Amino acid sequence: MTTTDPSPAATARPSLGLARERFLSGRPLPRGVPEDVVAAWRRARFFGVPHDLAAPATCPPLAGEPALLGAARPVLDRIVPARGVDGTVLVLTDERLRVLWTAGNTAEFGACGDLSEQKVGHNSAALAVRVRGRAEVHGPEHFLDRWQGVSAVSVPVLGPQSGQILGTVTAVTRLCAPGAPHPQAALAEATVAAIETELRARAGWDERVLLDAYLRAARGPDRAVAALDGRNRLVSEAAQRLLTPEVLGVLERTAAGARDTDVTGFATLPEGAGCTARVTPVCRDGRTIGIVAALEPLDDPEQKASAPVPAPPVTLTGSSVSWRHAVGHAVELARSREPLLLTGERGTGKSALARELFGQSPVQVADAARDTGLDQALPGWRSDRLLLLRHAERLAQPGVAALNSLLDQHPDSRLLITYTPGAAAGPCLQRLLDKLSARSVSLPPLRERAEDIRELLPALTPRTAPGQPPLTWTLDALHALERYPWPGNVTELAHVVRALAEHRRVSGPVRRAELPDAVREGPAARPLSPMEHAERAAILEALRRHGGNKARAAAALGIGRATLYRKLRGYRR
Repeated sequence: MTTTDPSPAATARPSLGLARERFLSGRPLPRGVPEDVVAAWRRARFFGVPHDLAAPATCPPLAGEPALLGAARPVLDRIVPARGVDGTVLVLTDERLRVLWTAGNTAEFGACGDLSEQKVGHNSAALAVRVRGRAEVHGPEHFLDRWQGVSAVSVPVLGPQSGQILGTVTAVTRLCAPGAPHPQAALAEATVAAIETELRARAGWDERVLLDAYLRAARGPDRAVAALDGRNRLVSEAAQRLLTPEVLGVLERTAAGARDTDVTGFATLPEGAGCTARVTPVCRDGRTIGIVAALEPLDDPEQKASAPVPAPPVTLTGSSVSWRHAVGHAVELARSREPLLLTGERGTGKSALARELFGQSPVQVADAARDTGLDQALPGWRSDRLLLLRHAERLAQPGVAALNSLLDQHPDSRLLITYTPGAAAGPCLQRLLDKLSARSVSLPPLRERAEDIRELLPALTPRTAPGQPPLTWTLDALHALERYPWPGNVTELAHVVRALAEHRRVSGPVRRAELPDAVREGPAARPLSPMEHAERAAILEALRRHGGNKARAAAALGIGRATLYRKLRGYRR
């Protein structure tokens, strides 16, 4: 289901339709069903998506016109009349897959306001965001009954400077002939190319508007002013004397959130910041593109030097849209006494976020990896204390049954569960996950929020000894860290940073040559054949299972270590 590979549904549609029917009825699946399709169906069931969903998914109206829609509208107004969309639905979404614009119609697809997997299950837009490339989904690959007769192709829209996904363009038609690529794939790719060109042209104007706003606010030698838009930063000399890394981080996050909320007024700065920051949005064509912050020192400037500035928790560090959305959703759900489920790959910070959500509240921690039947945790648990259950995927049958019984009798129990998806869940565990699906938050893997790595590095770096310079990074090393897929997520990044801080023997910024082999080599830099894609996926999965140890990964794959090195180098030629 990539740009070069035909969809599994296109080559095996009858058996895939049968497999979907068996999956929905809980019967064993036939052989040969693509694992990624089955995994997508499982995610839909985990999110609580009904396969017979009749009402279209909706989302609250957005405040103002999003920047992506503003850039895309003139492109779409030119393309649709020129190319025609009879029998085709053309859809534009934002980065969270909320539908911003639709043209054309087909009875099989129907109206839809949100294409996220949490709302409608497996679809080409969600897959395109996941693989960062063109993706097709046909007929029975979809989870919804009403989409069994359609084929869809989606292409992600990338930011001109950040390279981050800003949204998707999707073309939907009636079900394609077996083995054929989607007939509107070229239309979707051409539309995205034109939108990205428009975004590049507009980016230059946004920078000029931000610069003008900064110059107006910074008139006078003693004005402490900073202008930020999430990519660019303009700071006056007076502001440099007041800004700490923590205050700057708050302003960066405020600038990133200014596009969605009104940030006018005083920013909430960390205790001991030593200054105040009055924020004013910078607007262009009716949309917010950044902020200007006017800084004022507090009355007692000596208090700033003497009071320690607390570092922000690593758990909450990050300004990417996916991370802010997940943390914000978790904070909202944690306000009630009902159970909460945090899911995500290993190392994404589920347990750390769980502790952060409840601050100083008394918490009893249970680990299903050591207490699989909850024989020790449940008997001594007091109802007035939060129970944090880690590694729910390792629960034995008695432990799962005890939790199901507890939730049946006390659905408002103060319970927070962390779960790492992996092997297929048994029926009893699946019942527990389905029960908690309405109050679940999925934490994004680090590879899907690479823009947060530069914020995470100082938070993960151990405190240096007095007189020692802090750990800094060359631009080449930062690029390598941002390109690496991080199978162990934030935990793996923390191990790398800690090892460099404690064991490096040279001074100055960390260079790319000092990074571990896997991080230094980075992802594939050339198009790979289907066979190479399969090989590389198997190698990366083996490295993930064995913590990056190449010798163990090679042994698990049945190849020599030299062969594994040679294949990794070959993917990057």
